[in-house]
Amino acid sequence: MTDIKKRKADHIDICVNEDVSQSYCYWDDIRLIHEALPEINADDIDMRCVVLGKRLEFPFIVTAITGGFPGAEKINANIAEACAELGIGMGVGSQRAGIEKVNRKSYSVIKRYDVPLVIGNIGAPQLVDQKEKKAFTHDMVGEAMDLISADVMAVHLNFLQEVVQPEGDKNAYGCLEAIRGLAREYPVIVKETGAGISQRTAKRLSGIGVKGIDVAGMGGTSFAGVEMYRAANDGDETRAMMGADFFDWGIPAPVSLMTVGKEIPVIASGGIECGLHVANSIALGACCAGAANLFLKEAMESAEAVKFKLNIIREELRAAMMLTGSGNIKALSSAYHVILGQTKEWMDQI
Repeated sequence: MTDIKKRKADHIDICVNEDVSQSYCYWDDIRLIHEALPEINADDIDMRCVVLGKRLEFPFIVTAITGGFPGAEKINANIAEACAELGIGMGVGSQRAGIEKVNRKSYSVIKRYDVPLVIGNIGAPQLVDQKEKKAFTHDMVGEAMDLISADVMAVHLNFLQEVVQPEGDKNAYGCLEAIRGLAREYPVIVKETGAGISQRTAKRLSGIGVKGIDVAGMGGTSFAGVEMYRAANDGDETRAMMGADFFDWGIPAPVSLMTVGKEIPVIASGGIECGLHVANSIALGACCAGAANLFLKEAMESAEAVKFKLNIIREELRAAMMLTGSGNIKALSSAYHVILGQTKEWMDQI
């Protein structure tokens, strides 16, 4: 197995078999105010929304999980089938392997399904030169989009993972201008990978033509933790210690969402575990929510298993909308709420 295939297989194995969830669920700090007399019929609630120009049946995306090794084809096919049937969005894992002609079918398999919003994936480090590796060209990014018929390309800001990873790409110089240039040619969003996006970073991004931001904040999967387990398995004590020390590094997802503002569409991810968390994120200003590792075990099993879990999220969202008197997503975005716990502590200080 090539190095890139092995690394991707390692990531999946660790996410399935080890505890890589960060220590605190910040979404539970958001409490929606109960409406005892909602005056709506739950069956009439309209959960449809428009995200990045595409209509979704409810505001959710199964965000980037994997690609580029043999087991990824089944995972992506099962997710794509479920997302197509339920009318929601889907992202793929890093397409670096596909650009480098490694197991391209693990990505292209999703073209068999009519997913309403397909999001590609390229790491920001791949847009600039890294030691002996040259930056990917715009044509290569376009090829990655064509590989999955992507509606938009997500540029992933994954420097926490890269700095802990032994073979990580650690040069971030020039990434902002590289994203600006890419956004002139393709529809681009920017996505963090578990450490959140600050108000300052969001302002820099909103001025360079990106179509949206996925905050992917702290509270979900720790990719420093994933690399900690990889390093420990390889006997690399230095990187294992770094992964442990940076396990809970980042800005909590709800804090990131609230501080980014509403000047640009914002996707809320990072610790989303249920439909109530989706409702909380909409009330805080997100255009939709997303999760990845939440569906990994189901995606390794079957499309039916993925659909079952997504249906739970959809019905929990419907319940939250009923219990706040929200007949549609616009009404939910104005739902009364309070902020408690560590999230309030962050908001009082940031």
